[in-house]
Amino acid sequence: MLGKKKSNVYQQKEPGQIGAKMGKMAGIIAGVFIVVYLLAGSVYSLKENEYAVVSTFGVPAVVEESGIHLKLPYIQRLHKVPKTINGFPIGYRTNSDESVEAESFMITRDYNFVNVDFYVEYRVTDPVKYLYASESPVNILKMLTQSYIRDTIGLYDVDSVITTGKNEIQASIKEKIIGRLEQEDIGIQLVNITIQDAEPPTQEVINAFKNVENAKQGKETSINKANQKRNEDIPAARALADETVKTAQAQAEERVNEAKGQVARLNELYAEYQKYPLITKQRMFYETMEEILPDMKVIIEKSDGSTQTMLPLESFASISENAGTSGSSGSTGLSGTAGTNGGQQMEGFGQESTSEN
Repeated sequence: MLGKKKSNVYQQKEPGQIGAKMGKMAGIIAGVFIVVYLLAGSVYSLKENEYAVVSTFGVPAVVEESGIHLKLPYIQRLHKVPKTINGFPIGYRTNSDESVEAESFMITRDYNFVNVDFYVEYRVTDPVKYLYASESPVNILKMLTQSYIRDTIGLYDVDSVITTGKNEIQASIKEKIIGRLEQEDIGIQLVNITIQDAEPPTQEVINAFKNVENAKQGKETSINKANQKRNEDIPAARALADETVKTAQAQAEERVNEAKGQVARLNELYAEYQKYPLITKQRMFYETMEEILPDMKVIIEKSDGSTQTMLPLESFASISENAGTSGSSGSTGLSGTAGTNGGQQMEGFGQESTSEN
């Protein structure tokens, strides 16, 4: 009987001891999990391109150094903010390039419609203000950007928006947004804004604008060709004008020299005329007739009624000069193809010779 009771007591105590041991083990395991959880919530790593904003009872502090840091779990809260430049599109989706007409569809100053896509780049300058000065600073930046985009596009005509005015539009929008963000002071800064694409909303209008652009390029090409032709023709015309002027000057100088020579010749002839007037007159007459009528037929009528043909005229001129020097006063006449006037002129010379002698 006693042996049986002892065995029952032993059997009753053994399950209780096992339960106590299991409870201790569960407590140890739970403690380990708690410690691990607390350690996991107390340690954090920070990259070089990140800010860490750690708030203790609502008071924020910025940590910028990269590496492993500690914080108090449940008491301190951690927020990571990127230092790098980030961006977002306006008017299209980056993953599919799908157009968002609610953002891109705009009206220009000349009441034309146009689709304009932008890409905005920004960075965080003050992580505390970025987290606590506004609920969503990126959305605020996007709404401000859309507002200033529409306001600026409305100041330009459609040609400037699509072609030549893009840089000016971007600069104007950027300046407005930067000034507004400084006023709002939400810890975010605009880095850049660029026009990705600008085109009319329909294919027909797109084709029309392409034709206009081709016409403008053709106009510029024609202007360049005209300028090139002008640059080639003007020097050629100037060279031709210089040549013409020089030729005219040479001709003028030649004529002046010729006139001076004629004057000198006439002066010499006049001096000879003063010495021998009759001979000089006859010689001048014969030389003039020789020059005017080089093929003239000369017939000399002698005092006995007979005639003699003298060819060429130079022989007659030499004979006449000899006759004049010898003082012959016979009746001499001139007839032929030159007509009666020639004879009368010769008779006049004969009479002058007689009177002077």
